Amino acid sequence: MADETTAVVWDKALLDYDMGDHPLNPVRVELTMALARELGVLDRPGVQLITPRPATEAELTRVHREDYLDAVRQAPIDPFFLGWGLNTPDNPVFDGMHDSSARICGASIAAAEAVWHGTARRAVNVAGGLHHAMPARAAGFCVYNDPAVAIAWLLDHGAQRVAYLDVDVHHGDGVQAMFYDDPRVLTVSVHETPLALFPGTGFCDETGGPGAEGTAVNLPLPPGTGDAGWLKAYHAVVPSVVRAFAPEIIVSQCGADAHRLDPLADLMLSVDCQRAAYVAMRELADELCDGRWVALGGGGYALVEVVPRAWSHLLAVATGEPLDPSIRTPEKWRRMATGRRPGAAVPETMGDGAEPAAETWSPGTENDAVDRAIMATRLAVFPLHGLDPHDPRD
Repeated sequence: MADETTAVVWDKALLDYDMGDHPLNPVRVELTMALARELGVLDRPGVQLITPRPATEAELTRVHREDYLDAVRQAPIDPFFLGWGLNTPDNPVFDGMHDSSARICGASIAAAEAVWHGTARRAVNVAGGLHHAMPARAAGFCVYNDPAVAIAWLLDHGAQRVAYLDVDVHHGDGVQAMFYDDPRVLTVSVHETPLALFPGTGFCDETGGPGAEGTAVNLPLPPGTGDAGWLKAYHAVVPSVVRAFAPEIIVSQCGADAHRLDPLADLMLSVDCQRAAYVAMRELADELCDGRWVALGGGGYALVEVVPRAWSHLLAVATGEPLDPSIRTPEKWRRMATGRRPGAAVPETMGDGAEPAAETWSPGTENDAVDRAIMATRLAVFPLHGLDPHDPRD
């Protein structure tokens, strides 16, 4: 297998996950793939385009209840349907909801399968990352939980240690809940504090169930955290716990909604910082897993301004050389974006002009809210991995 082989899972049918007049508009995925294509990312050597199949009932019921699947099928044909978290403002029902949700899960399985079986070193499904769905409840715009379905597939096919890294601005609550008692899965979530943001979970003292202590890691950050603070927090916690866990494969949820322009949250990241996060995750996979990395999309509601650029950077990082943030967005793509979302501020460059650099964390600086969050997380989970929360080398 060539070192730079990357599977990109894509089918226009993935755009059928469409809740209508809703923040989670599939145009963000359409514009991402169009931008990556115009930039030549999808034509790089070693890129394999994979057309996914829908996940099967057996694959879905590894993490979801069978009666919940029945409810998802029934809800679109019953105008008075209530329950299961469906037919709400967050999770409106739509025609073909089961099929389109199952296809997104199948796309994440295809990504996991390509990496696990060695046909690709890395794989990306930007339409995935629906991390809030619970075993028997839709939540946070998510009907089925494709990251959890893909992780369950990996476990069923021999994986013993899977690390899940979630950098969405919202806590990765559904994936954490589904594997909270499973010592084979490490879930790490870097998110805005649940005191200020949906879903209200992801406190640092949520550290894993009996027999799986330390396998849930939560780093909740204060509103207003910017590039420097976010990167400092990430590097002060994530690499250490992932190294201690020693995974065979890393699955990442790369929600773009921690950006400062996102309308649904309060972190203040730049696209340049998000690009740096993707590079850091790839480097961790290269260091620990022989490069085995499955990258999924997630949240992101600045549909034109942010998501297409962030995830084009993700695709570039996964397929080889990261893109220079100073390059211009292609004119053809800008015209397409204007046509799809009239009135949107279409970005002219691939970056925000930021130069994010990670500050080095050190103990004794807890006067800062970000540093207090770092220390709280380190105190909660580092001893469970045999690490010293006060030692910056750990």
